[in-house]
Amino acid sequence: MPSDIAVDRRARGAVMALFAVNGATYNSLVPRFPALRDGLGLSNAELGTAIAAFPAAALLVGVLAGPLVARFGSGRVAASVSLLGALLLPLVAVAPGWWALAAALFVLGVTDAWTDAAMNAQGLVVQERYGRSIINGLHATWSVAAVGAGLLGAGAAGLGVPIGWHLAAVSVALLVTSAVAWVFTVPDPVHHTEESSAGVRSVLRSRPAVLGLLAIAGLMVCSGAVEDSSASWGAVYLRDDLGAGAFVAGLPFVAFQVFMTAGRIGGDRVVDRFGAVRVARLGALVAAVALAVALLVAHPVAAVVGWAVAGLGVATLFPLAFAAAGAVPGVRPGDGIAVVGFLARLGFLVTPPVIGAIADASTVGTGLLLVPVAALGAAALARSLRPAR
Repeated sequence: MPSDIAVDRRARGAVMALFAVNGATYNSLVPRFPALRDGLGLSNAELGTAIAAFPAAALLVGVLAGPLVARFGSGRVAASVSLLGALLLPLVAVAPGWWALAAALFVLGVTDAWTDAAMNAQGLVVQERYGRSIINGLHATWSVAAVGAGLLGAGAAGLGVPIGWHLAAVSVALLVTSAVAWVFTVPDPVHHTEESSAGVRSVLRSRPAVLGLLAIAGLMVCSGAVEDSSASWGAVYLRDDLGAGAFVAGLPFVAFQVFMTAGRIGGDRVVDRFGAVRVARLGALVAAVALAVALLVAHPVAAVVGWAVAGLGVATLFPLAFAAAGAVPGVRPGDGIAVVGFLARLGFLVTPPVIGAIADASTVGTGLLLVPVAALGAAALARSLRPAR
């Protein structure tokens, strides 16, 4: 029989594999969206509405992940839904029209949301077995896989590899990885499944649980506003407001992702030493100052450096928020994670249009002033990460 240490190490490897599969699945599609649009003869608006089916699925059925995790276990749900997502991935390439593309992306959105909640719950199970923080490293694995999948997709597109062959090859790799991960996941402790027999409904009837989850979700929304700003507005800001070229305009997103991944790789040791609240609060304050200074200086170099520092500052916020949501007293981990994920996604839908409206009325830089304010909000809500007694 393998020792407990060997079991824990294999379980950690399994949950890292599940994070990698989740990071690679949807991001394999992103570089191929232009080819999908042209192949189906869609307009940009039609492509955009089809893509919107992916987050819409999470909003509509994402909270069902909690009951599934409670019934079947976080490891089994994460691995089985990862298998399903990997199996369905090539269907996007053979969609004959807009409705089929939207439907395929909707189903992938369901698998993404359920896997997201289940793999984070399984990560907390393994973290509990380790007795120290590992959640930031798991999210770092997700980031590396997402970037790698995006680069692979871009390379395949540049080489003219048919999208069907590309996605089929990715699907096979993800299927094998998910199947191996299934074997080495560990069962949830009894207290993870029996804390609340009524699931999400009981959360809504518990005022302390509601307030705790709302605070954590608010932290995630604020952190998400910082993360989204580099992707949605970084290039637009450098091009329109600062007159940067196409290459330089793309650097804020790259710098943010690289430094956020580095922060997550080293985040667990820092959290173990200084505590989740201190690390989150200081990181959010650093992000706020870095972005505020970058916007005031209004120079391309300052913008790239500002988003890089901000990526490092908010690197641990999402992992720590999921960990805190999975530890709310009286709430099953899967339910807590699913609820805050649902609330955070609602916030993500609001932030980009608000910044865009301000940008239309003034400048992109003016709209982006909301981002350091959001980072300050994350710093104020960092106390929600304090472990409950």
